[in-house]
Amino acid sequence: WGAAGTEFMRLMNSDYPLSDGSIPARVDGPSARAVSNAVCASPGDLPNERGASDYLWQWGQFLDHDVTETPITEDTFDISVPAGDEWFDPFNTGTQIIGMHRSAYSINDADERHQFNNITAYIDASNVYGSEDERAHELRTNDGTGMLKTSAGDLLPYNINGFDNAPSADDPTMFLGGDIRANEQAGLTAMHTLFVREHNYWAQQMADQFPDADGDELYERARAIVAAEMQVITYHEFLPLLLGENWIGQYTGYNPNVLPKISNEFATAAYRVGHTMLSPQILRLEATDQVAAEGDLALRDAFFNPTAISTYGIDGILRGLAGQRAQTIDSFVVDDIRNFLFGPPGSGGFDLASLNIQRGRDHGLPHYNALREMAGLTPVTAFDQISDDADVVAGLSSVYSDVNSIDPWVGLLAEKHAPG
Repeated sequence: WGAAGTEFMRLMNSDYPLSDGSIPARVDGPSARAVSNAVCASPGDLPNERGASDYLWQWGQFLDHDVTETPITEDTFDISVPAGDEWFDPFNTGTQIIGMHRSAYSINDADERHQFNNITAYIDASNVYGSEDERAHELRTNDGTGMLKTSAGDLLPYNINGFDNAPSADDPTMFLGGDIRANEQAGLTAMHTLFVREHNYWAQQMADQFPDADGDELYERARAIVAAEMQVITYHEFLPLLLGENWIGQYTGYNPNVLPKISNEFATAAYRVGHTMLSPQILRLEATDQVAAEGDLALRDAFFNPTAISTYGIDGILRGLAGQRAQTIDSFVVDDIRNFLFGPPGSGGFDLASLNIQRGRDHGLPHYNALREMAGLTPVTAFDQISDDADVVAGLSSVYSDVNSIDPWVGLLAEKHAPG
């Protein structure tokens, strides 16, 4: 029930041609990169109208790394690049690909393929503390204070002992967090650092309040507070802003019968909504709200860049996240992650929109209309029922043969917003 290493649950049956998933869903559909080009190319700066800051998506990512992480295999499911693609096939070879590995899986007794969640499904701050005993022990000082390790500047510790880490376990210049993705981009690293400091603050408070407590008790008391803080921020601030106040019901008490597993549809499609909210740069601000001397950080330069943190600290980034409006929720994705994710094209760069589309096919997610029907919504019968944006409608109709072939992540982002 929500433990690390358990299967994602499915809200619907998979859409694999064969139940074992050996053939991904919609393999005869349009190239995921072609869909990205047609529907997800950003037309420019589109800040959200509600005034939500970049903390909206940054908290969303930090939370995501507390509840979902899907390991991958060596099996490939590469994305074909349209000939002459401006970024990924500039020489018009027609042979270029964006590489992707299939997710790890298990086959149940009914010969059905299921992916699994590598971390705990609970909002329990596992991204701060780890989901395995060995990692949790490595992150602690283990000196009786109940605190977590830090490095110079009160930053995260470095991965000097080769723990599983992205992009590589063998790079001791990368920070070590409770989740392997702590270095993924500088804003996320800043959040990890902030919550390690928060834990250590509470560990000291507990030591002052309970002078006879040993290190384990201090650690657990501080950890319980930090996990509770994450839950409160999520349910009282993040979700009402993301979904609307009308969609958040009142808490009525603990229900031991709720299945806490994360659904495959949520992890692989719906919760990847945050990718459309990212801004093309991370602001770095002084306490006066002026741009810091080091300048803003382009998002494409923020990936796996611990030097941005070790050199300048986290304060400017944390202020900057509050000082810039997030992009609006739509089908558009900024170039920094659509053409330059983890590097320039041809030098390790990816397209996150394409990867999201392809990952949904890898996981056998049903098409967009099937998800609508599952959610109690009327299926659409025409592309212009999905969006009021003529360009989005034209893009959808240019790559998909009909509305029943739309990939779920694409349709969910393109559709009109619910009121509230």
